Amino acid sequence: MDSLVEFISAPTFWVAIVLLFVLKKGVHFVPQNRGYVIYRMGKYTRTLSSGLNWIIPFFDSIAADRNLKEQTLLVPHQSAITKDNVALMIDGVLFIKVIDAAAATNNITDYKLATTQLAMTSMRNAIGTMELDECFQNRAAINAEIQKAMLEATQPWGIIVLRFELLEITIPASIKEDMERQMSAERQKRSAILTAEGEKAAAIAKAEGHKAAIVLEAEAAREQQVLAAKASKESQILEAEGKAAAITLVATAEAGALKTVGEAAATADGRIAVNFSLAQGAIDAHKAIAKESTVVLSDGKTGDNIGNTVAQALAVSSTINLR
Repeated sequence: MDSLVEFISAPTFWVAIVLLFVLKKGVHFVPQNRGYVIYRMGKYTRTLSSGLNWIIPFFDSIAADRNLKEQTLLVPHQSAITKDNVALMIDGVLFIKVIDAAAATNNITDYKLATTQLAMTSMRNAIGTMELDECFQNRAAINAEIQKAMLEATQPWGIIVLRFELLEITIPASIKEDMERQMSAERQKRSAILTAEGEKAAAIAKAEGHKAAIVLEAEAAREQQVLAAKASKESQILEAEGKAAAITLVATAEAGALKTVGEAAATADGRIAVNFSLAQGAIDAHKAIAKESTVVLSDGKTGDNIGNTVAQALAVSSTINLR
């Protein structure tokens, strides 16, 4: 017990206590993506980066601990008037990053509040340069314009604006109703146009089909006519060939008969037979004439000719019988 009291009362103990206190005040472990702003006797000296760092106790102090990660700031609802005098309620989200911890501490009191207020002003300015339809159609252009305006303004603060996004654009109820009626009319217009185009396409297809059917029918009729003409031509050719063959046969037969008659007529008996045949034919002709009419006109010599013809025929018949 006495030894412990002596150790505590010894100067070495107090020197060790002072050294530990000084070491605790001077050594700092800075986390990743953090920046410690150091003031020496109230004046900025340096910024501590991540890792093990040493400052002079009692002279140096940590004035600010800045987050160097990407940060998200919500821009609250606010009113903005478009170029065509429509009041809108808009809000957005802002993505920023501290790239200079010293500037974010020394050049601005509250960089988050200042950046948010600047975003609200930039939003109103951007919306005021566009009409209502453009605000809905060109949200990407609005975001880019706001980001560009803020990049220039936040550069002295050691802040970089990574991007800005509009979250919501709220329009008045009356404007919303007008837009809904306009959209409904536009949809009806598109529907009518599509219906008309469909009917037009159907009519064109029907007409083309009818035209194709007529062409096919005409081609089929023409083919049938060609086939019929060919068949008629072949039939006529065959008929003509048949007639020619028949005429040839008849002529051949008549020629043969005439030849036979001629050969027979060259003899004495043949001449008698020819005369007999002629006389018989004359008698038959007179019989036919008499049968057709009760009155037979004659030149006065016909009776003699008939009698002579009959006499000759009887004489020829008697001669043939005698033989």
